[in-house]
Amino acid sequence: MRTAFFLPSGDLSNETLAENYNDPKWSATKIYRKTGIRSRHVVKDELVSDLAVGAAERLFSEYGIDRSTVDFLLLCTQSPDYFLPTTACLVQDRLGLPTSIGALDFNLGCSGFVYGLSLAQGLLSTGAASKIMMIMAETYTRHIHPMDKSTRTIFGDGAAATLLDGDDAARIGKFFLGTDGSGGPNLIVPAGGMARPRSAETSKEETDEGGNIRSLDNLYMNGPEIFSFTLRAVPEMVRKTLEKNNLAGEDIDLYVFHQANRFILENLRERLEIPEERFYIDVEETGNTVSATIPIALRNALDKGLIGEGSKVLVAGFGVGYSWGATVLCL
Repeated sequence: MRTAFFLPSGDLSNETLAENYNDPKWSATKIYRKTGIRSRHVVKDELVSDLAVGAAERLFSEYGIDRSTVDFLLLCTQSPDYFLPTTACLVQDRLGLPTSIGALDFNLGCSGFVYGLSLAQGLLSTGAASKIMMIMAETYTRHIHPMDKSTRTIFGDGAAATLLDGDDAARIGKFFLGTDGSGGPNLIVPAGGMARPRSAETSKEETDEGGNIRSLDNLYMNGPEIFSFTLRAVPEMVRKTLEKNNLAGEDIDLYVFHQANRFILENLRERLEIPEERFYIDVEETGNTVSATIPIALRNALDKGLIGEGSKVLVAGFGVGYSWGATVLCL
């Protein structure tokens, strides 16, 4: 699987956050202990399309890919440049991809990469496409109030581009997918869409019981509820995915989950009794980049030699929606 990623140049370290918060409960060391994250890349003026183009150009360059052979573009983001047109259309033009290709956005967060794989596999298996570029690009920090410690310490920005053809599709196993929209209010930007347009009222800032400041224009995350959902949904998803693919846990060379934060990942690993050496955690220098976390982690694991040709990797995404999904990749 050919994957490359692009991170914005802005850097937000725990030391900078601690200085901003001026709160002994949120020192740089304590932020690291809570999240497993030391720093995050964040956008300044860049848009999602800028990150998407950066990741795609890196993919073309690193693998010597002829861009004229790409015949479909799937772009996953929840921070599009505009309500319309789709960011995929803008990226097609900026990359100089043929006008004969299909291109679409899909709106998912942390499960986006797995859902993208399922869409790509379907397009390839029906012959609707022969070479698909799949881009995960996210700028959640644009939604976050700088003084909301509950989210500011976790999320970073980034993009990853993956190229898939028929051979790749044959190496993707069966999927286990899940959705529960009742969890929508627990991870949401309440204002800015058609249901509640931004206004002077929605921009009013409030401070919660934890001292976090945000308005309805900002990202809200109910951390305890998200944690409960994760522990409820993910272990079952992993077991069902193994079952659908006729595999046992020990058949998997590496488990690469959505990189939410170290605390959640360690809890999942312990519940699933996965040995540390076969469970990949990759949040320390990038934070949670939402849909881009899994392909970034895959690329880093490949570069470190943790996986290679023939490796079986279970990938699992879960989060906003609620939405979750998993499959097994045979590299």
